[in-house]
Amino acid sequence: MLSYPTVRTSLIFLAIALVGLLFADIAITANNPWRDLGNFFLGVLTPNFFSSEGLLTALLRTVAFAFVGVTVGGICGFLLALIYRFLPVRIFCAFIRAIHELFWALIFLQFFGFHPLTGVLAIAIPYSGIFAKVYSEILEEADPEPGRLLPPGTRTIAAFLYTKIPDCWAQLRTYTAYRLECGLRSSAILGFVGLPTLGFYLETSFSQGMYSDAGAMLILFYVLIATIPLWVRPKLLPIYVLGAPFFLGDGLPIVWGNVERFFTEDIIPSPIRDGEGLAGLMPWLGDLFANEALPGIWNTIVLTQIALVATGILALLSFPLISNHFGGPIRRTAGHVFLVIARSTPEYILAYILLQLWGPSMLPAAVALALHNGAIIGHLIGRQTNTITLRSDAVTGFKRYTWELVPRVYRSFLAFLFYRWEIIMRETAILGILGIYTLGFYVDSAIQHIQFDRAMVLILITALLNIGVDALGRFIRRKLALQTMPTC
Repeated sequence: MLSYPTVRTSLIFLAIALVGLLFADIAITANNPWRDLGNFFLGVLTPNFFSSEGLLTALLRTVAFAFVGVTVGGICGFLLALIYRFLPVRIFCAFIRAIHELFWALIFLQFFGFHPLTGVLAIAIPYSGIFAKVYSEILEEADPEPGRLLPPGTRTIAAFLYTKIPDCWAQLRTYTAYRLECGLRSSAILGFVGLPTLGFYLETSFSQGMYSDAGAMLILFYVLIATIPLWVRPKLLPIYVLGAPFFLGDGLPIVWGNVERFFTEDIIPSPIRDGEGLAGLMPWLGDLFANEALPGIWNTIVLTQIALVATGILALLSFPLISNHFGGPIRRTAGHVFLVIARSTPEYILAYILLQLWGPSMLPAAVALALHNGAIIGHLIGRQTNTITLRSDAVTGFKRYTWELVPRVYRSFLAFLFYRWEIIMRETAILGILGIYTLGFYVDSAIQHIQFDRAMVLILITALLNIGVDALGRFIRRKLALQTMPTC
């Protein structure tokens, strides 16, 4: 078995995660975590849907930010996809998508303040890079034969619209719908930095111990995600897109002097701003790297590797919950409900909830990342097993799992897992805002101390780290000949 490259690779990553556990801050520090956990579940079972007059407004603004951000990101991403073959464009898209939406929000808050433009750009910019990458891959896979059948002299734009787009339309539409679901999750967590979306009210309820209020917000969010096929219809999309900007709210007016000062003064390294030049810049960078960047990078990598392996284990354990080859319809329905809830809840919200219940450590973050990403991969693998036809005399029970199904889906499982690797690292970095010592902790601390120059350097390091992990993941997928699956 060790002769298989996929098995050796899996064992290497498992060993790295086990070593990481030796250095990780894994602990439950709350005084009575089980009581708090019980109170939380009691709050979910007894939701208070009439707790806040602004709850429905927050839900509406969550949807509005998602629609506007995804629409702008989709349009820009499609235009970038047309020229994605050029290296500078690919580098630019990789950079903007490597920075998490919350980091973009923290940047724009410094000069736009609590204005709707902050939330829209925080979603639209990274989504533009994501859309550009995925759209370009979809367009490249289009059948070239219809284009060859066009009469000579046909304009390039006409050829593109009448040959490639119809062939790719179903994939483009499916991925855009999936990205809208992601946009709703991104929009919800923007409330944790003060924007008037669902996360703002969720954080307020938890901080005040009002678990029934928080349970109501979570249930409404799950219903919103689960009913997307019912209320997002093609004929209604133009109405949603045109109407969404009017429900973003007004916010505070933009002070354009703050915008100018941010780019001309705030983000300039303080030694250069103070006239010390390169002689002062090097010690400044040395202090930044030694005390903030390197500890943040180390903790981000350790937590990422632990969460990656935990994600894989949870995915392998959870896909039988919805597989037709195990259990009956009642068990599969319960499995679907569990996986829908786990994958619909943003990692940031999961980590925030667990942090309130268990106390500050890497444990809430690792569990949140594993639950969310494991549920996504488990759902995809479970659906894949439903397309597999077994022999009539195939083994049953645990042997069916280990000898029949896992070997058949393992390569797809690894492809999904290594595709999520970069996404897990993005989330790991941003979870530092909750108090975990990843790069996001030091970014948030620098912003709190009005040291925007240090914050921008740390955000740049975060982006480069994510780009590096993405490149390494693609290299491993190529070496193992794993199919790239961008729809997860």
